[in-house]
Amino acid sequence: MTQDTNSKRFEEVPCPFCSLLCDDLVISQLKDSLKVKQNGCKLAKTRFEENQPRVSPTIADKACPLEDAIMESAKILKRSNQALIGGLGTDVNGMRAALRLTEKAGAVIDHMHSNAAFRNLDVLQNHGYVMTTLAEIRNRADLIIFAGTDANTNFPRFFERIINPSHSLVKINKKERQLVYIGDKLDSLPAGKSPGKRPIKLQCRQDQIGEVFSILHALSVGLEIDKPIIGNIKLSQLKKLTELLHKASYGVIIWAPGELDFPYAELTVQTITEIIKYLNRMTRFAGFSLGGSEGGMTATQVTAWQSGYPSRVSYARGFPDFDAYRFSGKRLLETNELDAIFWVSSLGAPIDLPDRRIPSIVLAAPSVKINGKPDVYIPVGIPGINHTGQMIRTDGVVSFKLKKLQNSEHPGVADVINRITQAYR
Repeated sequence: MTQDTNSKRFEEVPCPFCSLLCDDLVISQLKDSLKVKQNGCKLAKTRFEENQPRVSPTIADKACPLEDAIMESAKILKRSNQALIGGLGTDVNGMRAALRLTEKAGAVIDHMHSNAAFRNLDVLQNHGYVMTTLAEIRNRADLIIFAGTDANTNFPRFFERIINPSHSLVKINKKERQLVYIGDKLDSLPAGKSPGKRPIKLQCRQDQIGEVFSILHALSVGLEIDKPIIGNIKLSQLKKLTELLHKASYGVIIWAPGELDFPYAELTVQTITEIIKYLNRMTRFAGFSLGGSEGGMTATQVTAWQSGYPSRVSYARGFPDFDAYRFSGKRLLETNELDAIFWVSSLGAPIDLPDRRIPSIVLAAPSVKINGKPDVYIPVGIPGINHTGQMIRTDGVVSFKLKKLQNSEHPGVADVINRITQAYR
């Protein structure tokens, strides 16, 4: 069990720095520093062990008391006609506070990674899909297809925790598990170390993945294809893969929307989800999306709970108004439609403020790199290190309680935003 914050060792620590939220870390406290002793990936070690510089709140790049920075933030938002509450690298309480401030200021709220998230959300809203969970993959999947992602590069413990766990709830023959990679420059080395069959690797450009799955769908329904090469993959290879799709007892197709970064990538996601629907007529098949880091899944879930919409919501008319195009934070910045920016990054994501002069407020962990000088800067504590909290895992079905490991002189995001909301007149 985790001991209190005066102890030197913490067990069963959740890591908030990627959306897998691995909850088995062992961390020791040595004076003012932390050390990951067991189960941490490179990202976890970097973030937990990072020395946080001593910084103060600033207004116009000059140090000031926290209360002054809070009052100045409220004044900037009060003067704005259309502000963006963005970034949103925070926990559940930070998101709840951000939504309250958005409503109070009549602002727009949008997460920093919403472009990737909407590659899924567009498909979900218009067509629906069949998805699974990490636990189901771990315990039941005998055929796993990685579409445009190797899962290892951006989620370092995925194989350790999901593909090659030391134990599982359901006994499956791991030696019979088949892994398949479809895409470009995918790291299949972890698959080669797995106890299953030799991995299948089908090389194609990322923007050809949708075409490949379209052909797989056509083959699955019995259509004849006369094109010998599809996206640099031989038709004979796709026919063999189609046979594996039909024979699977529990198949899963995994993609990462953030890695499908090309025009109209949502159509690739739709193509994947449509073949999954069809395969469920003859066997059990599901999809799985790897994403939601930097508080992305938490932001989507909390915004949906409180507004009815996943993100890109405006409160300018006094009620939640959703438009995936008009209220995209990226688009609003590019078209100069904003007169204030309120950016939150307590989990480590660097910040690039726009080149043009827009009043900006930044709430960030002390070590976060900021390109540009905000009008108001307020350092905040890190959830899962400096204060307790709660975050939602990538599959959206499990929330984890974050632990406090060490004290900080800086308040959490929720505390700061609530005080700005109260100061808003």
